[in-house]
Amino acid sequence: MLFFPCVFLFLSTTSTVKAVYHLPPNVTIPAVIVFGDSIGDQGNNNNLTTIIKCNFSPYGKDFIGKLATGRFTNAKTPPDLLAAELGIKELVPAYLDPNLRSKDLPTGVSFASGGAGYDPQTSTLASVLTLSEQLKLFKDYIKKLQFSMGKKQARHILSNSLYLVIAGSDDLANTYYSTGVGRLEYDIVSYTNLMVDSAFSFIEELLKLGARRIGVFSAPPVGCLPSQRTLGGGALRVCAKDRNEASQLYNSKLSNKLDLFAKKLPHTTVVYLDIYHPLLDIIQHPGNYGIDVVDRGCCGTGNIEVSVLCNPTSSTCLNSSSYLFWDSYHPTEAGYMILVRRVLDENIHKLF
Repeated sequence: MLFFPCVFLFLSTTSTVKAVYHLPPNVTIPAVIVFGDSIGDQGNNNNLTTIIKCNFSPYGKDFIGKLATGRFTNAKTPPDLLAAELGIKELVPAYLDPNLRSKDLPTGVSFASGGAGYDPQTSTLASVLTLSEQLKLFKDYIKKLQFSMGKKQARHILSNSLYLVIAGSDDLANTYYSTGVGRLEYDIVSYTNLMVDSAFSFIEELLKLGARRIGVFSAPPVGCLPSQRTLGGGALRVCAKDRNEASQLYNSKLSNKLDLFAKKLPHTTVVYLDIYHPLLDIIQHPGNYGIDVVDRGCCGTGNIEVSVLCNPTSSTCLNSSSYLFWDSYHPTEAGYMILVRRVLDENIHKLF
């Protein structure tokens, strides 16, 4: 179950792709490097002792070879799509892929772990990599990069790469609301403060390690995720208002602090990447995007199934691309592509 996905990545991560977005002549993006949660997990959780996994069917249903690689969707993820849109490579591999080769390192890897969050408690509850542990892996990556490329070239790659930080959803949806663990100690104002403070501590560590171009994803409208509709949206499964308001509160704090932070950093780009409003727009106006179903996932009933609950015994929809969500938590590749292109359209001039 683990071997074949790894072999595929081993063969395919460095394939040449044609860029969709053309960068300024003096800008080079050698790699995409990813941290965070399941949106960017390319299979790191395959090798952890956790139930937060998806290296089994029907995950990967529409991936090349129909392989379940550990990506929490039917096919490609935002890191894959962003790397391809920028002409870097077709697939971004998981750093913990046992078949990862040194030739894959210069174009980027993912350290993200499904179930992780800015609150260390979020990762601990899910038995997945904390952001601190992801940073330790990144330090190991730097050493390997220096060994294979030399320190000068490694420094060039590190300072010119695009870093993606994708977290926050699990803090709100799981730690604060679904389990209620976060509410035992914090009100939502205090908890979102903790999230933002943790996010900035992480960003500062990345900068110390050589990052100079960082895109920080906002939280999505958490209350509109199918699982959160089921858990907090009442009998009609409407978008859970409290969860969406929490996302907005966190996003406002994150955006404001990032703006102030970025102004103090010469020769450094740190950009807030809004996915809240684009995702909400798809949910409210699906027909504008060629999407038919937005309130449930393609896997099983689509109301609650995610990870081990979306498994080989689960039925799936006939056409994944007509669904915004693959399971009750993660978008389909079709949904991700809409979001990725929107993010690039709105932020490419800021990032590059």
